[in-house]
Amino acid sequence: MNRSRIAGVLLAVALATGSGAAQPAVPPAITRTDLESYLSRTVTMEGMLHGWGNLDEQIRFLQRVGARFAGRTLYLWGSEQNFAQLLAAAVPAATKAHESLPDLVLQGAVFEIVTTQINNVAVPNASLEAFDLPKEDRHFDYDAMLYESGKFVNHWGKGSSVPDMSRIETQLWFYTAATRYIDCGVEAIHFGQVSLMDQHDPGHVGWRSMLDKVRVYAATHARRHFVLCDAHVPTGGIVDDGHLLFDFHSFPLRIDEVADKPQEGVLKVGYLDSIYGRSKGGITPSGWDCEHLPYLVEFDNWGRSGREGQNIGGYWIWGYDEIGWFAHQDSACRAQWLRYAWDWVREHDPNGYLQMPGSRTVAAPIGDDGKKWYWAMNPSKAWPDGFGDEDVIKAIWTADRSAR
Repeated sequence: MNRSRIAGVLLAVALATGSGAAQPAVPPAITRTDLESYLSRTVTMEGMLHGWGNLDEQIRFLQRVGARFAGRTLYLWGSEQNFAQLLAAAVPAATKAHESLPDLVLQGAVFEIVTTQINNVAVPNASLEAFDLPKEDRHFDYDAMLYESGKFVNHWGKGSSVPDMSRIETQLWFYTAATRYIDCGVEAIHFGQVSLMDQHDPGHVGWRSMLDKVRVYAATHARRHFVLCDAHVPTGGIVDDGHLLFDFHSFPLRIDEVADKPQEGVLKVGYLDSIYGRSKGGITPSGWDCEHLPYLVEFDNWGRSGREGQNIGGYWIWGYDEIGWFAHQDSACRAQWLRYAWDWVREHDPNGYLQMPGSRTVAAPIGDDGKKWYWAMNPSKAWPDGFGDEDVIKAIWTADRSAR
């Protein structure tokens, strides 16, 4: 973000929070140019702030390839009782990353899951105050977050459900997680599968209330006074009265098998629920209008089919989830496919950007040693488990001039 942009942000915050201000801080805007400068250099770094792997090596990788946005660096998938421990590890890791890469946007994620463990997490008084609720010493209430109809209850297993965003308790938890991530140095939040949590609120009132509060919090507490909010949007996005809910959209790549060429995969407009050409437009939370909101497509992970190597159809790519399929290819195939995918997305929809794979869990073990994690970094003494894809990522971004 350039100096004039930062100056504008700080001025907006100062005016909104100065003496005698009648309204809460107005979340500052981000221009489309600034937004796309981040999206065009995005790489998934799952769990980077958790203390997983060699942090120094991950920072070195991000510096070398020229990353500006590191996705999914901080998150929970259930296991809410570890929330405080997670935050404690994230603060020094984020600080160290920003010492080397001050312009890097770190993304956290609050996903479409709550478990009974959340009953052990205390509700901060600051969160209660943000929702005009009375201050009290209490914990979050799992049952108060669920669809009262029973929909999606135990969806992820016993005591593990999809929350209903129309319920205040759900909004309270998502706000708490997002704002605590912001306190750690995070400047972007991914909110998972929005449609699963938005099925009892036709006007998206719950989502808007929660996101508005997160943006107001970021205006005064985020390290550069902004937060970029996104979610997976199978319908192409949420627009209400011409206004977009998110700052950008994201979705899985949705790779189709080439049936007569084992292990080969291609991208197609209109394949399954892919987002290409379908990202909805409108007035963004920053106030600018667009026909199609910029978006990211990523190598998604969701599990193991047990039929790896077979063309079983559906969302699977040769029996793997997306990152699993990619990680099981040899080095030459991975390099060729990254070049292909980057060029294909830019050619077929200039609103879209490929989110490069940097660090991500793999469900189907790889190789004789059964690796279950993909790391893009070049292998070295510091990190021998690297897959060696950093050179091609750097080359693709160096050659690309679509968003500087």
